[in-house]
Formats: sequence, C-alpha cells, structure tokens
Amino acid sequence: AAARKAKKSWAATPFQHRAAILLKAAELLAGRRRALLNAATMLGQSKNALQAEIDSACELIDFWRYNPHYAQQVMSEQPESAPGMWNMLEQRPLDGFVFAVTPFNFTSIAGNLPTAPALMGNTVVWKPASSSVFSGHYIMEILKEAGMPDGVINFVPGSGGQIGDPVMASGHLAGIHFTGSTAVFQDMWKVIGNYIHNYGCYPRIVGETGGKDFVFAHPSADVDAVVTALVRGAFEYQGQKCSAASRAYIPANLWKEVKRKLLDQVATIRMGDVTDFRTFMGAVIDQGAVNDITGYVKRARGKDAKGRARIIAGGKFEDSKGYVGGPTCIQATDPHDETMVEEIFGPVLTIHVYEEKDLLKTLRICDKSSAYALTGAIFAQDRAALIKMKDELEGTAGNFYINDKPTGAVVGQQPFGGSRASGTNDKAGSYLNLI
Repeated sequence: AAARKAKKSWAATPFQHRAAILLKAAELLAGRRRALLNAATMLGQSKNALQAEIDSACELIDFWRYNPHYAQQVMSEQPESAPGMWNMLEQRPLDGFVFAVTPFNFTSIAGNLPTAPALMGNTVVWKPASSSVFSGHYIMEILKEAGMPDGVINFVPGSGGQIGDPVMASGHLAGIHFTGSTAVFQDMWKVIGNYIHNYGCYPRIVGETGGKDFVFAHPSADVDAVVTALVRGAFEYQGQKCSAASRAYIPANLWKEVKRKLLDQVATIRMGDVTDFRTFMGAVIDQGAVNDITGYVKRARGKDAKGRARIIAGGKFEDSKGYVGGPTCIQATDPHDETMVEEIFGPVLTIHVYEEKDLLKTLRICDKSSAYALTGAIFAQDRAALIKMKDELEGTAGNFYINDKPTGAVVGQQPFGGSRASGTNDKAGSYLNLI
C-alpha cells in the first residue's frame, strides 16, 4: 500500500532529483557512514574487514554512482526523426511496484536491487535475507538521510512465505529484482505463471541465482597463478559467493606442484572472529549452512574407501567455534561427483585431475556436467590453447576470466550475470540492468 501511494509522485519526480538522492547516498557512504555499514556487514554477515570494505563500501558506492550515469545513457538513446517531425522516447516506470529480494552475502547487492528500479521511477517492496537484516537497516538509514521519500523503498524483513506470498499474489506486481538460490527463483517464476492472469502487466523478471564456478588449468598454466586463484577464489568469505571457485580441473603434469603449494597456502589461512583484522575466514552464515556443507563433506569421506573422492585438506567444523569451519579440499576421481556439479556455498573446493591427452574430453565435461553458467576461469601460457579452451567453454559462464580467479567482478569493468541455471544474465553493474 505504501509503494502504491508513493508511486505517482515518485514517477513524476524529475530524473535528476532521483539521481541526486543516490549520488548523495554514495557520498555519505564514502564518508562518515562508511565505517558504520562496514561494521554492520562484518558483525551481521561475518565478513572480514577487507571483504566488507570491497563490498559494503566500494561496490555499493560504485552502484550508486554508476547507475545514474548509466541511466543518463539509457535516456539519451533516442529514435531517428525525419524532416518536419520530432520522435521522442520516454523512459517511464513499470505499471506497478517492483519486488526486490536480496541475498545475505553481499551488502552491495542488497543496496543495488531496490535502488536501481527506484532510480528509474519505480516504487519497491524490498525483502532482505533474514540473515542480513542488520546491514539492510543501515542502508535504509543512509537512503533516508540522502532524501529518499517514504514509500519509495519499503524495507520489509520476514520469511519468504510471510512476505513473498502476498506480494506475488498482488495484481500490482510489475517486476522482480532477485538475487538468491536457483530453487527459490524457479519457484517464484512458477508462481508468477500461475498468477499471470491476475496482474495489471506482464512482470519483468530479473534474477541472478546459483553457480558452480570453475578453474580450468591447461598443462602450460602458471602454477603459482593457479594456486592463488584456487585459494582466493574458493575461500574468501568462506566460499559464500555465487562466483566462488568450487570446482577445478588440473592436468596431471602440474598436479604434484599445485597440490603441494595449495595445501601449504591453505594451512596458513587464519580463521576466527572477523573483528580480529588478521582473520581471513570467519563463520558461515547459519546452522543450516553448516548442515548442508558438512553433509557434502561427510558423503565425500564415505566415498574415500571406494576410491571415488578423497579429502586432502580440512573437512571439519568445530561446534565450540560457532559456525567456523576450516577450508576443505576434495580430490574427486569422478568429474561428475556431486561436489563437482552441485552448488555447496561454503569453503569447499573439489579438484579433478585429468590426463593431458584428455584435455578436450575434460573441457566438454566441464561444459556439460553442471547446470550453472555464472563464472569460470581458464589458465594457460600457451596462447593457442587459451583460444581453444575459450571456444569450448563459451557457454559455461557469463563472466569468463583468463589467467585470473573467477571472483571479484567490479561495477563498470566486469558487468555481472550468468545464464543457464545461474540467472537471466541482465548484467548488474551496467546499463543493461536498468533497462
């Protein structure tokens, strides 16, 4: 009701005034509000100081500055006019409200999903993840201080059913802006289909969902670069990134050296309380995450006796330390093992070692074995090999990295999104998302 009440006046607010609110919010976050939102993210979501800074400060500031810039580009695209006439294209908001559903793992995504549609003149109902309400509260404080009118963005914490069911049933639903699990997004799409006759318009559906992101090393790859990508890509923020490196394909000629250096680096990872700035890995988000992660690890341990998978590092959660569990590395002889194809969303990296002669076969297994297509990275010093690998893996990732880890996309530099079961590929961090 609040979103509907605010809709007419907000849509009539000139673009430069809507943009000014986000630009002012960016200035507040870049200045005196920076430490506050970083601290809320550290305490509420167990991010270490570095991960909080690049997320809840840098990336969200970028979203709030870049989106007004991109919106200007969108509005400047105008049709041709023949002599004696003037054709004009006007960008107006959708016919209803937008439902923004945000994840726990990135405060920047939580800040972008409701504000991007608001910038384009829409009013928004925002449901944050139940495990990241704390930082979301402070995002709302910043937006209010920047001048966001009441009713434009409505912050409504609660369970998916409690909030989502009445929202999805509303005839005024005009769009979904979602980041979260594949299963939840697919269920929402089904509900929209069931209610399609009830809506005043066809809802726009934009979603970024899961990933099973890979590192694929060629026999010519630089070992140190591969190892760094594995450690940083798999274990930063406890692997709780949809872009996290969670499966790797390593050639047999490099495996001995990769394994030694990987295990040496993993052994140095410091775990614990994120308020200790030396901490690299903190807690995973909740007990449910612990249960899911340990389930995969226990099943992998059960396969050890059969020679199908072997835990080569970690594999333990200590109840006395809350939800803090060590980085886990699994070596799987079967490239179709569940830990090679299913999203785990935790500090678990599974590695398949392939024979050099099986390069093409293994590239095609990488392409076809998992349902996702979000991020992926290939490593090689042989230029012809890079071209061949990229061609084989072209459909595997919306964000494709060469000789770099598959995480760390920057707004304006690597517009983010994936296809297949990873989302609608609408590229947050570019003008495409605003369209």
